[in-house]
Amino acid sequence: QPLGTFCIYMCPSHSSPVKVVIYLNAMVHSQCSIATSKLQFVSLTLAVTCNCFTISNGEMQDVGVGLYPSMSLLNHSCDPNCVIVFEGYQLLLRSVREIQIGEELTISYIESLMPSNERQKQLKRQYCFECDCLQCQTQNKDADRLAGEEQAWKECRNAVTKVKNLKSPEEWEQVLVTCQTLLNNNADCLPDKNIYQLKLLDCAMDACINLGLWEQALHYGNRTLEPYRFYYPGFHPLRAVQMMRVAKLQCSQDMFHQALETLKQAYNIMKVTHGTDHSLVQTLMELKEQCEAGRRAQ
Repeated sequence: QPLGTFCIYMCPSHSSPVKVVIYLNAMVHSQCSIATSKLQFVSLTLAVTCNCFTISNGEMQDVGVGLYPSMSLLNHSCDPNCVIVFEGYQLLLRSVREIQIGEELTISYIESLMPSNERQKQLKRQYCFECDCLQCQTQNKDADRLAGEEQAWKECRNAVTKVKNLKSPEEWEQVLVTCQTLLNNNADCLPDKNIYQLKLLDCAMDACINLGLWEQALHYGNRTLEPYRFYYPGFHPLRAVQMMRVAKLQCSQDMFHQALETLKQAYNIMKVTHGTDHSLVQTLMELKEQCEAGRRAQ
């Protein structure tokens, strides 16, 4: 039978959506013969790619994509009771709060830092459903996410989009200049809790690290800690990793007492989100030993 316009949405991973639109127009049956095997192949491809997970390294940076069938059964919540971390290519599902008997296990398919309306748009576009979790119903913390002057945070949003792909060695200076200019210009009109201001701080911190500007990197990193605590309360791997990065910078500046306190807080989170046997936790313990040795030598 003739096939009309057929639209399929596909995403290769939970963090990299691609919209694939396939138009199968058959005005005359004799001119449009599509083998069943081809349609089955397309269907299988879409089913596989929609259930892939982005594999991240110890610092929660994307390094690949993997298929984990049993984990694909997990549903989404913007306030999930579980998180996913990786040990190499091994996926680890970790609970981050007490779960009642019979309670559904949930994870977040998308970046939870986005405002409610942006999360809804992405979930609708990428997964074809609307989230009705408590976070979305109450639009919790949305006012904080977009606090400050609208024109200022829109400039930050545009800048983040432009600089996030500038990662070659010769481009880090350009990233830092862009971030510093906006951060200085918006000092009085945007709080660090504004999500686009926060992303600029992260970009500035990354740029400084790659340029070997440890003191400046620590300055920007310190400014992210309170917003991270606010948006990622309780046990969240992103907050723990950020604290560990700041602790490394504190150690580089011989701020061993502060570094040990930061590492202590990071460990208390990581033992829940990663588990004490995770390689990242072992790295944290090695850094702790270095800080203790440095403090004794002072």
